[in-house]
Amino acid sequence: MADDVQADAFRAGRSGLIVRVPEAEPAVGAWRDRLDPAARAGVPAHVTVLFPFLDAGLIDDGVHAALGDLLSHHRSFEACFDRCGRFPGVLYLAPAPEPATRFRRLTEAIAERWPENPPFGGAFDDIVPHLTVAQGQDESVMARAEAGLLTGLPIVARVSTVDLLVHDGRRWERRASFPLGQALRGHLGR
Repeated sequence: MADDVQADAFRAGRSGLIVRVPEAEPAVGAWRDRLDPAARAGVPAHVTVLFPFLDAGLIDDGVHAALGDLLSHHRSFEACFDRCGRFPGVLYLAPAPEPATRFRRLTEAIAERWPENPPFGGAFDDIVPHLTVAQGQDESVMARAEAGLLTGLPIVARVSTVDLLVHDGRRWERRASFPLGQALRGHLGR
């Protein structure tokens, strides 16, 4: 099932929700450009919040409003990516435990609101927040990339928005950005 999700990832109309991590680009950009097909298709360094999300044809003003409202109840936070991790065929940066919990809560809240779209199509039992650097490479390539990445850690990032990406058949494009914590700021008079 995970292979089916991966093979279908670049279909026109496919969408996903991510947290961009521009602070990681200096450390991971060159590796991702060579070793991660998503980077070559326009996806920036990121942590996936929910993929796949709704088909682009189903994303209307009501979905935007629901996402905005839901995400407004989650405060922005700081994430520290302090180590590398591996899944079969994947090398990634892992956030420290507390930010990982915050990423998981975002995923859980959106998946609860749209249960027809479980994380990664329901292929995995656990939600493991991560920033993919390389996938589908042989072990020696992954080991070189990991050794190169370790010299640039930790990476500290501010998490304040969740972006909606949609694939147009060629590339991923950002369609909307939803700020975290707007309801809390409004409630506090800011």
